[in-house]
Amino acid sequence: MEENISIIKSVGIDEREEIIVDFARWLETASKEALVYGEGKFAILSASMAEAMRVNADEIARDKPEAAERVLQQAYTMMAQFKAAYPHRVISRSVH
Repeated sequence: MEENISIIKSVGIDEREEIIVDFARWLETASKEALVYGEGKFAILSASMAEAMRVNADEIARDKPEAAERVLQQAYTMMAQFKAAYPHRVISRSVH
């Protein structure tokens, strides 16, 4: 993840947009995991940020690379804080 943030300035617009969408997916995954742990506020916040990133990915990618880097850094910080609070994730493998 961090390497994607560091290369965001040197890649083209298409690659930048892909990286932004990937971060949005990671945030959506973190949002779902937060619901499992009862962290409703974090789930809503990360889902909202993921949706905003996904909807505006093209515009963010075409804007200044520094702005895209800032958005990715904010998303990464949110995910890092969640991982620090819940380092041991619950993995369900139920079969129906």
